[in-house]
Amino acid sequence: MFAIERQQRIVELLRLNGAVSVSKLSGEFQVAEETVRRDLEKLEKQEKLLRTHGGAVPIDDNKHEPSIEKRKKINVEGKERVARAAAELIHPGDTIFLDASTTTFFIARELKKMQNITVVTNSVQSILELSGNSGIKVIGTGGSVGENQSFVGSMAEMSVREKYFANKMFFSSRGVTSEAGILDSNEQECAMKKCMMENAQQKIYVCETTKVGRVGFAKLANFEDVDCIVTDADINDDWKKRLEEANVELVKA
Repeated sequence: MFAIERQQRIVELLRLNGAVSVSKLSGEFQVAEETVRRDLEKLEKQEKLLRTHGGAVPIDDNKHEPSIEKRKKINVEGKERVARAAAELIHPGDTIFLDASTTTFFIARELKKMQNITVVTNSVQSILELSGNSGIKVIGTGGSVGENQSFVGSMAEMSVREKYFANKMFFSSRGVTSEAGILDSNEQECAMKKCMMENAQQKIYVCETTKVGRVGFAKLANFEDVDCIVTDADINDDWKKRLEEANVELVKA
């Protein structure tokens, strides 16, 4: 396959999947990862994509949110690893907040194996996933249902702010950078997450590898605002130093 054919295929995969990884492209094209990185670098110069840690996203990825069904199919293996590692931080008797991200949906799947857990969430999909499990009490925040299949808006925010408190909050975002912190691209979801953060004793950011280096226009949190980051990404020394400075525990999935 010629370079131009690879690059056309990369753009097509971005359109279909919302993100690509260097390792998977290397396997699909049967070329070295360095060759893929050169392809991505060239496409970025052509303003056809935005390179991230370990892959790339569409150039306008920070301006809109792909559908939740599409996002559930991105880096499934990574999300499952992160979800399993995050679930190990949950213990019987815990009350937890889950946001409406796809990574926390995978955490909800892990919770089905547990007993004596209370879950407060604005995710319609997580509510459906957990309903009928006798060992788990599920509380939906209520409010208006947004396009992310989640409860959002002033009623949902007031419900969390005034009624519910949690030992732990698990949340994700559109992306994270060492300079800007944790970023999102949906203002209503961002507002809901901030309400949960206010009423949670421990804030745990779940971050699969495609999030690292990605940007969103809405600032969600600084590293100093979270207690722990669970990720499957290969974190370099600069990142580790930044997290140590912010006193953030790093859990490798």
